[in-house]
Amino acid sequence: MKIAFISDIHGNAIALEAVLEDIKKQGIDKIYVLGDICYRGPEPKRSLDLVRSLHTEVIKGNADEWVVRGVREGEVADKVLGLMNHERQWIVEQLEPSDIDYLESLPAQLNISIEDVEISAFHATPTSLFDIVLPNADDNQIETVLMQAQEAQVYVYAHIHKPYIRYLNGKVIMNIGSVGLPFDGLAKASYGLVEIEDGHLKTSIRRVGYELERVVKLYHELNYPNAEMMSNVIRTARI
Repeated sequence: MKIAFISDIHGNAIALEAVLEDIKKQGIDKIYVLGDICYRGPEPKRSLDLVRSLHTEVIKGNADEWVVRGVREGEVADKVLGLMNHERQWIVEQLEPSDIDYLESLPAQLNISIEDVEISAFHATPTSLFDIVLPNADDNQIETVLMQAQEAQVYVYAHIHKPYIRYLNGKVIMNIGSVGLPFDGLAKASYGLVEIEDGHLKTSIRRVGYELERVVKLYHELNYPNAEMMSNVIRTARI
């Protein structure tokens, strides 16, 4: 069984298409989506339509929550709150009311059982869409914050846009990075693979190149409110 976990598309449908093409070539049996589908990209509607066309389980991320109800004070720095809500309003204007309803209805986590392997998947942590657990977090934070489903052997999350794989107490912790907005300095889309066969387990991160400048061009052509900064993030994979 080969499972792909994708997340943090952030309205970058061009990157998503490249990832889905790579997934097809890998012979993947199942795809799961861990949130942050529309916000901060030039093609929110097309990104959401592509995700929904997969007919698979999807969970909510913090950016999906922002699309539904706006960015609130205390969730981001005060100096960018107005700009981020301006961006959010632009995103909402590209979507249908039914799209907003879909995002609002998404569950917060997944518990997956395959061939006696239990996988706990969530966007940021099992109890929060917003909390941050970085790759260099100490073992105690990883264990207490991320590994709450004690029966799981694999923990998969997203949110931080910095993919990694760690092992702790005989279990796997994987961050799958971001399809549309990686922050780790490698300007290639990121997603995670979990392969299970006859009791064997393999985890890996795939990085997929795509046409960055096409995305940059769309930000400007469509008059995205924060086009210059977001273009720079696309090109440098740094925030």
